[in-house]
Amino acid sequence: MTNDSPTTTTDRRQHILLVTGLSGAGKTTALRVLEDLGWEAIDNFPIRLLGRLIGRSGSDEQRTPLAIGFDSRTRGFVPQDIIAKVKELSERDDLLVTTVFLDCASGELERRYNETRRRHPMAQGRPVRVGIQAERELLEPLRRWADVVIDTSEFSSNQLQQNVREQFGGSAPQSMSIIISSFGFARGTPPLADLVFDMRFLDNPHWIEDLREQTGLDKPVGDHIRSDPAFDTAFAQIRALLGTLLPRYAAQGKSYVNIAFGCTGGRHRSVFTAARMADALQEDGFSPTVIHRNLASRAADEIEGPKA
Repeated sequence: MTNDSPTTTTDRRQHILLVTGLSGAGKTTALRVLEDLGWEAIDNFPIRLLGRLIGRSGSDEQRTPLAIGFDSRTRGFVPQDIIAKVKELSERDDLLVTTVFLDCASGELERRYNETRRRHPMAQGRPVRVGIQAERELLEPLRRWADVVIDTSEFSSNQLQQNVREQFGGSAPQSMSIIISSFGFARGTPPLADLVFDMRFLDNPHWIEDLREQTGLDKPVGDHIRSDPAFDTAFAQIRALLGTLLPRYAAQGKSYVNIAFGCTGGRHRSVFTAARMADALQEDGFSPTVIHRNLASRAADEIEGPKA
């Protein structure tokens, strides 16, 4: 297995990663990992149209890296034509093209197909092993020509994911994005949150008349929340937890993490905590984006529950 993955530290060329290989060898899994790493991933794309998809850069702005998946099922699949097209694109000075081939032992592929009861695309009613052999012969020119060959015969799905991260994590086009959001449980839990912290254990400013129409971004509300004896301890513990988790998420190739803080209405406790946590994470070297989902919602007694 070669290890010629590109690096993107100062390279302004658009990176094109062509991912192909034997059916059942893990192409879909590899593309999902690449997407998590920040590549724009497209599967089963006709390579003859690649030139139109890429276009040509007319500025120094770095374009989004593309991971293109294709195999014997892709429309217009002719290995020699694909090689010729990729050679043509590789000569352009605004592109960096790398081809990855996912290989796997025939016996293991046959086991995978039999286990999942899927039909091999080239078997056409014949035994699976016949389809595997036919596809192997068809793809052999691409395997010989590929820049990177990954043999998945002994890999579990998790091992393949880790291998792709190790080979292409260094060329990930962007660092992990961190989103810190506030929300109100009464208005629905955010569906895409990775970590949710419930701040309803804190004293609710809604039931203080002078604070009801203000929000967690206003100093009097913040002062009231911080006066709760539980706030400083809980905040420090959550900050320490995030300090442990975020670097590990990044090391696993996660492209974004959504950290959500909730309270009842989403206007006071969650807003203040989210804003303070964003400041704390900036101090810790992160660059979070802050979203207050329900900040503009009206203050409503009927959703806030009983007074403490």
